[in-house]
Amino acid sequence: MTSQKSPQTMKPATAAKKLGVYLEATPEAFQEGVVSRDELDALQADPPEWLRDLRRDGPHPRPVVAAKLGVSISGLTRGGVTEPLTSAQIEALRADMPEWLRTERSIQAEVRREAVRVKDKQAAEEKKAANKAAAPPPKSPKPQKRAAVKPGSRRGR
Repeated sequence: MTSQKSPQTMKPATAAKKLGVYLEATPEAFQEGVVSRDELDALQADPPEWLRDLRRDGPHPRPVVAAKLGVSISGLTRGGVTEPLTSAQIEALRADMPEWLRTERSIQAEVRREAVRVKDKQAAEEKKAANKAAAPPPKSPKPQKRAAVKPGSRRGR
């Protein structure tokens, strides 16, 4: 007797997050239902018009806004951006380049440089450890023979 597997489903908020869209901007039918894994795959493979429009024009969720502006989500908050933005609003911010955005972009660039530096350092340490493990063990020095002590010599006393 084989049991039929039930399809894996997710809440609309989870599906919207995976699709990179703002849930409140999606159609009501999407917001009120559940989304199966197969339906999500179908939406990603062949997005309907409403999904293409949302991805192109927005409003976009905070992670997408942050990525498009080149800042962190925390940077958006520090800059006073708490609401979803449309593509036009994001482009306007990029064109105006307010001081907070310049600052947050430089902070994000520094964070990325530091992450690369740490990754390179770890890779170098791992390579060094791998080379050390692969190298033959060092030869131990041969023990030196002690000089024989002659009877009656001062050393033997």
